[in-house]
Amino acid sequence: MKKKGKKKIRMKKIFNRFLNVVEKIGNILPHPATLFALFALSVILLSELAVQLDLSVVLPGKNETIYPFSLLSVKGLHMILTKMVKNFTDFAPLGTVLVAMLGIGLAETTGLIGASLKKLVLSAPPHLLTFVIVLAGVMSNIASGVGYVLLVPLAAIIFKSVGRHPLAGLAAAFAGVSGGYSANLLLGTIDPLLAGISQEAAMIITPTYSVNPACNYFFMAASTFFISFAGTWVTEKIVEPRLGKYNLDDGEKKNEKNAKENEQIGSLSTEERRGLRFSLIALIMIVGIILLGIIPANGFLREAGTGGILESPMLKGIVALIFLIAFILSIAYGLGAGTLKSDKDIMKGMAKSMNTMGTYIVLVFFAAQFVAFFKWSKLGLIVAVKGAEALKASGLVGIPLMVMFIVIAALINLVMGSASAKWAIMAPVFIPMFMMLGYSPEFVQVVYRIGDSVTNIISPMMSYFALIVAFVEKYDKRAGIGSVIALMLPYTFIFFILWAVFLVFWMLLGIPVGPGAPIHLPVG
Repeated sequence: MKKKGKKKIRMKKIFNRFLNVVEKIGNILPHPATLFALFALSVILLSELAVQLDLSVVLPGKNETIYPFSLLSVKGLHMILTKMVKNFTDFAPLGTVLVAMLGIGLAETTGLIGASLKKLVLSAPPHLLTFVIVLAGVMSNIASGVGYVLLVPLAAIIFKSVGRHPLAGLAAAFAGVSGGYSANLLLGTIDPLLAGISQEAAMIITPTYSVNPACNYFFMAASTFFISFAGTWVTEKIVEPRLGKYNLDDGEKKNEKNAKENEQIGSLSTEERRGLRFSLIALIMIVGIILLGIIPANGFLREAGTGGILESPMLKGIVALIFLIAFILSIAYGLGAGTLKSDKDIMKGMAKSMNTMGTYIVLVFFAAQFVAFFKWSKLGLIVAVKGAEALKASGLVGIPLMVMFIVIAALINLVMGSASAKWAIMAPVFIPMFMMLGYSPEFVQVVYRIGDSVTNIISPMMSYFALIVAFVEKYDKRAGIGSVIALMLPYTFIFFILWAVFLVFWMLLGIPVGPGAPIHLPVG
């Protein structure tokens, strides 16, 4: 018994040292926007160094030699000065994310997303409660932070009300919201954002390459149920038994304030119910119109001339559809729930969503310059060819290569929280490299998204991590960062293993990861 106790203490010390290292590394890193500014400056300097070293590569299959271009030259300086604005305004993720956020933001400010989540969770049968909470968490990530702010504390309250440990409910919701960040049955703002970055990176190799925002939909829709079942199993078989029975003395006490809080958060008001009815009617009408435009061979949403769907206005205009559907449903809900009184409220709601995008716009400015400089300098092509040659020489290809890429993305996620910021750094390097090996940008993006998701729930650098720690402290006053990571670590391990296995089967079956998005690039 003493040996076991000492071993536990030793393991705890090692684990805490690891957490301290992760936290210190994360704190050393500058703001993501500053990081991109430094990367852009580095590309300028490296481009001159590459020229001085006389680096060059021969493009495989084209017998064309690529030489680096110095951005420190007079011509390079002219390009930087004259194209800085164009780099920013033409950066693919900028417009798509802002347009999508206008609709999603209105849905959040009117209360549509919050009420929908409450309805989903509160309607769940007792034996499906855990599954529904994880699923609701996964679905909630189409919006910005509503899953963290509303669903995570709500799940704890619901578990406590049915006699289960509230931290188990909290963990299940957090696992869905953050660990299942890349899975969803609906397209959210992250999809066009990442697709835009992938497109910019793919254009280093193929200047006309286009990445559809729905390019990962097949894989992510299938992952929604896969992750929900996995999260349910971890909660009920590992996390909840470890927590044991909840003792009120270890957390908050019953008092009038908590009773009012439970009543307020844990039930739908009459206004919310009416709003949801209005939005449901609007949704049925929208779905009917879309089906009318897609099902007939000559439907008005099909591609003109060919009648195809892959190149149809519906898929090409998916961002506009996200905006319009969210906009219409939000107005329907707002009118029913009384959260919208006039057109001024609509505009205020949309403007409020834009208020939260200021930091993103600043980040995009510097990210756009970095990507453009990387492309102009030809360093992207040179790194891609050299990297592809090194990977081929190492023999690490196919499934082992993709599993290793998941590991790389997962480790980087521990010290850098933003999914888009990481991808803006990684995509210009890895997408061209993997394209040289025959993998499509859409598939590479899927692999990245798996790694980016699985360590979200144990990363102190994740933007909502401090909020989760505060929620946990409500039920366990002794809790801290280590407590939260220990609580969520089983989800990270299981999600990583199962999602990687799921990816392997997907690769072996050769299923496209989304509409018009095969695993391998077409030959020829």
